[in-house]
This record gives sequence, C-alpha cells and structure tokens, in this order.
Amino acid sequence: MALLHRPQGVPVRHVSRETSTPWPGLTLAAAGVLVAWCVHRLAPAVPMLTASVILGITVAHLPRLRSFVRGAARPGLSLAGRRLMRIGIVLLGLALGLDEVLRLGWTTVAMVVVVVAATFFGTLWMGRRLGLPGDQSLLVATGYSICGASAIGAVSEVSGSDEEDVASSVALVTLCGTLAIAVLPLLQGPLGLSDPAFGRWVGAGVHDVGQVVATAQTAGPDALGEAVLVKLMRVALLAPLVAAVAFSVRARRRGERTASGRRPAPVPLFVAGFLAAAAVRATGVLPDAALEGAHTVQEVLLGAALFGLGSAVHLPTLARTGGRAAALGLGAWAVVAGVSYAGVLLTV
Repeated sequence: MALLHRPQGVPVRHVSRETSTPWPGLTLAAAGVLVAWCVHRLAPAVPMLTASVILGITVAHLPRLRSFVRGAARPGLSLAGRRLMRIGIVLLGLALGLDEVLRLGWTTVAMVVVVVAATFFGTLWMGRRLGLPGDQSLLVATGYSICGASAIGAVSEVSGSDEEDVASSVALVTLCGTLAIAVLPLLQGPLGLSDPAFGRWVGAGVHDVGQVVATAQTAGPDALGEAVLVKLMRVALLAPLVAAVAFSVRARRRGERTASGRRPAPVPLFVAGFLAAAAVRATGVLPDAALEGAHTVQEVLLGAALFGLGSAVHLPTLARTGGRAAALGLGAWAVVAGVSYAGVLLTV
C-alpha cells in the first residue's frame, strides 16, 4: 500500500517537469488556428481571429480537455498569448500604407483621433464607475478605441496586466465586435449613409481589422476601401497609445525594477518594431508577394495568440462580473458608434 501513497512533493516535481515545455500548448494553438481557418473558409463572414478566440474559450471548457489546457498545455498557451502576440503586432505595421492613409485628408485624420480619444477615455471612465476589477477598464478601453484584441495584447504587455483580465477583456471586445458584423449593415439605410460614408463609419467604429472587413464588404468595394483606410489610421495610433501607457506605468512605479533588475523600457521593443515595420512599408521596397506573405504570418501568429488568450477565459469568473462587463461593453459600443457617426457626417 505504501506505493499507492507517494510523498506529496514527488508528483509536484513530476508535473513541473512535464509542464515546463511549451510544445503541447503551442501544438494545441496551431491546431486551433487551423480549425479557425477552416471555419473562416466555410463562413467568410466569421473572421479567423474571432473564430480563434471562440475556439480557445470552448476548448478550455470541454471536460476532456480542461485539465490538459490548465496543466500540460498552459506554458505553451501563455507563450502564444504573449510572445506570438508581440511578433504579430510588429508584422501588423507592414499593413500600414501611410501614404494611402494620409490621402484621405487631415480632416479625416482629426476625426479618427477624436473618435479614439473619446472612446478610450469614455470607456475608461465608465469601467471605473462600474467598478470592474483589475485592468479590465484600461484593456477594454484600448480594445474598443484602437484595434480590438491586438491592442489589448499590446497594452497588457506594458501594464503587466493579469492574464485573466486580458482574457476577459478580449472575450468582451470580440463578442461586441462580432455583433457589429450583423447589426451595423442593418443601420446603413435608416441612418442615410452612402456606401463610402458607411465604410468610414465601420472603419472608425468597429474594433478588429477582420471584423471591419467582414462588416464593410456587405456594402460593396467602395465601402470596403474606405473602411480599411480609416481603420489603418486607428491602427497607426496603437504605438503612441502603448507608449503613453508605458510612460504612465513607469511614472507610477518610479524606482521599481523588473525581475531582471532593470527598469521597464519607456517604449517596448515590439512597439519600436511596429513603427519600424510601418516605415519599411512606406519605402515601397517590399514587393506585394512579400507583404501578402507577411500578412499571412501575422494572421497565423495573432490567431495562435488569441487562441491562447481565449483558453485562459474562465467563464464562472467572467459571469461574476458579467452584468458590469456587459454594461461597459454596450456603453462603449454606443460611444464609439455615436462619435464615429457624428465624425463621418462632419467630414463627408
């Protein structure tokens, strides 16, 4: 019988050795991206990144996989949610055609800046008034104002946010952005928007790039072109927003050092990489084939990262703040849709 009751420390050390490798989690994330790609191919209205988040949440709550996701796969899934997210954000800079963005004119640029600022500070204020825990208010404000889950991942890197706060915020922003795909096209007629104006409204008011494409394409190529350009303006504001959060965190923690003994960098390396990638794109030296390849790699990396973040969502915990989180999501949605609609009317 003694063999059936091993010392308590033995199994702990054994599990630690098994879970120290990231490969089980990375393999699961790769499989999740493949399934998400298949879902997108079968239902083009569902962006691959949205499908990745939903699959991550689903897998984490399947009885037969739950212990694997929380145990052996956790290191790799956490690695995907952070490291692969950083690389994907750097590659996102290659999507910024700054010359095309500026071609829309300074009035549109000013409109986008106002929309981003109003959405960010308005959502941050509402989240704090509702008493959301941790960094959820900051993360949701970032996701709504810039580019959804990618922006949440970027800001969480410099704010040191808890993984559960990140996962919950990604789930909320993804849900509301997905609803926009179905709701906004129904409002084009009642709001009296032409196809290009509708595209600008979608680009200024919908969170994720994939969700923008899925929503705007319902009104045709003119709407889609305008939506993508306006959306890229918002993406361009990711770097200054992350830098501002980094400076704010640095000021709050003045004198503190990281575990490695160094002070946090004022501008994270992946943000510098994002700006460098945008600068390379602006030179025009990269052929279309290279840009398309980089876009594919970016989608795969962000898909794996969002699958990893989705797998960290714990629905019972999310349910405890569900009412407040839902109120914040709807309130922020009303802010970004209302301000962007007013901005489009003033700039067309």
